[in-house]
This record gives sequence, structure tokens and C-alpha cells, in this order.
Amino acid sequence: MTQSKSQTGLHVAIIMDGNGRWATQRGLPRVAGHRAGVSAVRRAVEHAPDLGIRVLTLYAFSSDNWARPPQEVQSIFWIIRAFLRLECERLRQQGARLEVIGRRDRIPSPLLREIERTECATANGHTLNLRIAIDYSARTAIAQAAADAFAAIPPHESITADKLRNIVTQGLSSESGAVDLLIRTGGEQRLSDFLLWETAYAELVFTHRMWPDFDESDLARAVGEFNHRERRFGAIPNLPLEPSCHLPDNAQ
Repeated sequence: MTQSKSQTGLHVAIIMDGNGRWATQRGLPRVAGHRAGVSAVRRAVEHAPDLGIRVLTLYAFSSDNWARPPQEVQSIFWIIRAFLRLECERLRQQGARLEVIGRRDRIPSPLLREIERTECATANGHTLNLRIAIDYSARTAIAQAAADAFAAIPPHESITADKLRNIVTQGLSSESGAVDLLIRTGGEQRLSDFLLWETAYAELVFTHRMWPDFDESDLARAVGEFNHRERRFGAIPNLPLEPSCHLPDNAQ
């Protein structure tokens, strides 16, 4: 098996899907599923370092989620705000550093203030980099990184594909690194505009477990599956040398 993780630990990304369906199956309003999903977030954050996870990126709210009913959107933002307010000290004690990725210009002011407060309070965390994607679109992030890359190249320098790619890569994942393992709960099997650049060579694990039911054993099982996969990154590892082909002396 080729090397399955960097020397500093894994970058695991999770699409936390199935909250609404979990609630509907129980005859509850969809918001009850989002509330229940908070416990799953807490479990993942608590057990991630023990599984060798250095960066944990959670998909909380996509830019496309604005199309949901306004009441549900407001409830999701309220739940995220409550989570940050209640868990800030716990995150700090665990050595977790919070970072929110995505657009901030459309986030309600009370939530934005809570985000900034929690980011500041946990800035010195070094055990786990917890990244929460809110109002996030990978295509928008890539487009912005490409625009920044063009602006960063001096006018007199030629723009090559490799140079542009390197600058965009640095802008998108210079600190967090590429995603090693992407998990999606809820039974769906798509990326939904999440970390498209960073997951170019990620291993994908899909589970039918709804996010509120996802626990530390599910996370450990996904990491275990990752550790048993062979990652080639487009190459063929340990390829034996082929013998040289010699034609007979009398070959015409």
C-alpha cells in the first residue's frame, strides 16, 4: 500500500447529509434533525484526533441551500450560532482551532459575530483544525482563487497553466492541505459542490447512516477503510522493471 496519509495527519471532509430525512422518518419537523446533528458534530470533533485526523472540514450550509424555505435556513443559522456559543470553551480546551470557510457577506450579523469570536478564542489550537463550510460553493471558491492568481502574476510574466494551477492550489489549500478522505452520510453519492479542487485524489466513502446517527465507530470504520486502500495518485506504485526486448540475430 502506498502512503495513506501525510506525516502530520489526515484531512477528512464530511458532507453531513440526512438530517431532514432523519427527522421526517420519525414524524418530526426537519429542524429537529438539524438539532440532532449537533451531537454528531460533537462526537466527530472529540474523536477525530484519536484517529489521526489533523483537519476536519464539515459541510454545514452550501450556497445552494439558500433555496430552502426561509424558516429552515434561519433555523440552521440559529443552530450553528448556538453550537459555537456553547462549544467554544470545549473546543479551546480540546485544542481545536475553528475556521469558517465560505462567503461571509450574506451571513446574518449575530452568527457572523459568533464566528469571529470563536475563531479568535480558539486561534491557538493545534490538536485539530476544525473547518466549517457555511454559505460555501467550491466553484465560487475556485473562480475567486483563479481571479486572485491572475492578479498576483506580474504583467510582464507569462501565464502558464502550471503557474496558474500552483497559485490556485496554494490559495485553496495551502494550510489545510488536500483532502485525504471524504465521507458523505445519508446514502447519497455526489459531491454537491464541496471542495471540488481539494478532493481531486481523495478517497470517497459513502454510508447510508443518517448524520444524526453517525458516531465515533462510523468515523473509525471510514478511516479504517481509507487506511486499507491503495492510493496511486495517477502512478503505478512498485512497478517492476520490464525486461529489455532483444530481437534474434537473424531477425529481419
